[in-house]
Amino acid sequence: MSKSLKNAVVFITGASSGIGAATAAEFAKQGARLLLCARRVDLLRAMEPDLIEAGAAEVFSFNLDVRDRDEVEGTIATLSDAWGQIDVLVNNAGLSRGLTKLYEDDVENWEEMIDTNVKGLLYVTRAVVPGMVKRGHGHIINLGSIAGHIAYPGGHVYCGTKAAERLITDGLRIDLNGTPLRVTSIDPGMVETEFSNVRFRGDEARATKVYEGVVPLSAEDIAETIVWAATRPEHVMIQTVVLTPTAQANPYVLKRQTVEGRQ
Repeated sequence: MSKSLKNAVVFITGASSGIGAATAAEFAKQGARLLLCARRVDLLRAMEPDLIEAGAAEVFSFNLDVRDRDEVEGTIATLSDAWGQIDVLVNNAGLSRGLTKLYEDDVENWEEMIDTNVKGLLYVTRAVVPGMVKRGHGHIINLGSIAGHIAYPGGHVYCGTKAAERLITDGLRIDLNGTPLRVTSIDPGMVETEFSNVRFRGDEARATKVYEGVVPLSAEDIAETIVWAATRPEHVMIQTVVLTPTAQANPYVLKRQTVEGRQ
């Protein structure tokens, strides 16, 4: 029997678009109470009516930059009792920058990826998980990538951050062994979101080319997988899910062909 998430507090980072926004919508269908953060809080506020209409019990949105340790610690520490007792944490905030050879890359790209994908995940986890341990209840779901399993050209630091996510998640699972808490890594392949647009800093033509001739995963595909993992019975822990489009075997092997509606 699936675990009920009705009125459960689900905290999603980077929830303003893409996988984060789709995950919020999917948890809303479960009747969860949604605690949503992002740097673009205006987008979060605009989502709230639709999330309530979809079934969310409540929605509380706030601005948070996961790269700022003081901001993360201070904000989470000052959540009210009603919102501070987090049942499910979805560490979704993350990004990639550039696709340049490592020895030619801009160091600022590395700083942003490491600060967001690794340190941001650690800061939020450190702020939330002690409360879960104290209450004897909780599920941490981290967004990884197949890039954390195998490197690809130009992906060096991004792949490194996702490999770090995978091993940090494994380590956390070991640390929490013996408690009722569950820890999951969701590792997608090609997903069509703002990801490539962010990677190429708004170069729409270059971002669009990434998905040519392929039916990629959608943000909704990933969201459904996240909620599936969260709704397994308490004695079942989904440790890692790797999912790709049918056309993708790994970052190197991708079959492109004419796809209806795509070039």
